[in-house]
Amino acid sequence: MTRDVGTLKINRVAYCVWCNDAGHVIDDGTIFRLGEREYRLCTAERQLDWLLDSAIGFDVEISEVTEEIAALALQGPSSCAALRDYGMTAIEALKPFEIGQYVVGGNEIMTSRTGFTGDLGYELWMRPQQAESVWDGLMAAGRARGIRPIGSMALNVARVEAGFILPNADFFSAEHTIYTDRARSPLELGLSWLVDFKKGHFTGRRALLAEERRGARRRLVGLDIDGNKPAHNALVYNDRSGKRAVGSVTSAIWSPTCKRNIALAMVEAPHFKLGSEVWAEIYLNRELVWERRMVRARVVEKPFFAPERRRVTPPADY
Repeated sequence: MTRDVGTLKINRVAYCVWCNDAGHVIDDGTIFRLGEREYRLCTAERQLDWLLDSAIGFDVEISEVTEEIAALALQGPSSCAALRDYGMTAIEALKPFEIGQYVVGGNEIMTSRTGFTGDLGYELWMRPQQAESVWDGLMAAGRARGIRPIGSMALNVARVEAGFILPNADFFSAEHTIYTDRARSPLELGLSWLVDFKKGHFTGRRALLAEERRGARRRLVGLDIDGNKPAHNALVYNDRSGKRAVGSVTSAIWSPTCKRNIALAMVEAPHFKLGSEVWAEIYLNRELVWERRMVRARVVEKPFFAPERRRVTPPADY
């Protein structure tokens, strides 16, 4: 759908996931509706070959535009105010997962209310030759609000707090797994809300329907872990004895926002139920001496951090 806010034309964005015939995840991404019959797919890895193969027999044209687009993410409580100061009129009218088209300082910018932090935020899409000008303009407009660039480690903290999964960390693409039983389905990754069995055929439907009927054998869950040592790559056990592993941690951080030791972990049934108590095997390096700790953990709801400003329209000023 498309709606108008004054002179601003707004389209929609959708989060998506796609699978192979076995119902295992190949990748996840974001679909931007640019027009009545035009869409853009943003993925973690290049998927042109898979898309071209899947398009056989359909009336569709697919082209690779990665090198034609530059992207910039502006995230945080002041992101809306900073973009408004930059010159994006009516930016506050954008709802989550909506797109607006802007021209600021001669730069044509597609702005979506999306991001990988779980906080209020926007992503800006433009031609590569415009990127430096947009960067400079945003840094100037946001200076009074403390704008600053961050790196991948800070982004990883934010995305774990939001409960967002990351390829090659929380799952591997089914096209790249070598060992059996290493691929993951969207139902196991907590993405069942993206699977609509009421619609027509889609790749992997039969396998996913069978999985839903028999029940999940494992699931990616959130863990709240005692102490303050992140449980990086920890094995997860059913009790403190450490005799039976029931899963493993995929991502772990000490959350500076939540003031909690949190993690994402793939855990076997029935231990993935909310409130279940499990134990994480954590190794500490103290003055070049490794120590093993068995630490209590609880299965909790995700996301760990979900501020109201992420969903409210218009966002409050900060």
